[in-house]
Amino acid sequence: MAVNRAEQRAATRQALLAEGRRRFAADGYHHVVLAEVARAAGVTKGAAYHHFDSKAGLFRAVVAEVQQELGERVATTAERYEDLWEQLRAGSRAFLAAGTDPVVRQILLVDAPTVLGWDEWRALDEESSARHLAEALTALASAGIIADQPVEPLARLLSGAMNEAALWIARGGDPRAAEQALDRLLAGLRTGRV
Repeated sequence: MAVNRAEQRAATRQALLAEGRRRFAADGYHHVVLAEVARAAGVTKGAAYHHFDSKAGLFRAVVAEVQQELGERVATTAERYEDLWEQLRAGSRAFLAAGTDPVVRQILLVDAPTVLGWDEWRALDEESSARHLAEALTALASAGIIADQPVEPLARLLSGAMNEAALWIARGGDPRAAEQALDRLLAGLRTGRV
């Protein structure tokens, strides 16, 4: 019996997350009403408040889920290559391409920085995409493909540049132009020894 309640709680939470995600992506944070999300998910408003305590709580959980998926998408794309340099390029391109994904665009790039605030948004980014970037840069420096240097400031600079480019793409910028600019930026990091 306890397993059934735990399963039911998990199913309720997942239904709320899925409906919240759909609505936040389609309508934007400010136009979503938690009671309507609950009704569409087939649960009571009380159940929604039990799981997330507010619309902001639901949004925070959706952002974390989308951010984690984006980090996994970037890592999976990068891992298709054995060459460390190509891993960096592929992962970076995958991150930029996310700016054209309507869910990522609205939830992560448009609403999350303003709703959650810059610090919380950056912390979520650092747990996923930025962590992968730092790992890639560390491997590149160890292999001599880029200059041996402190990785943290370089990762922050590149992460900031890619976040800005993804935001630019999300607001209608040319993804191909951003990708070309990224390739030129990354090429400047190579030592030329490899």
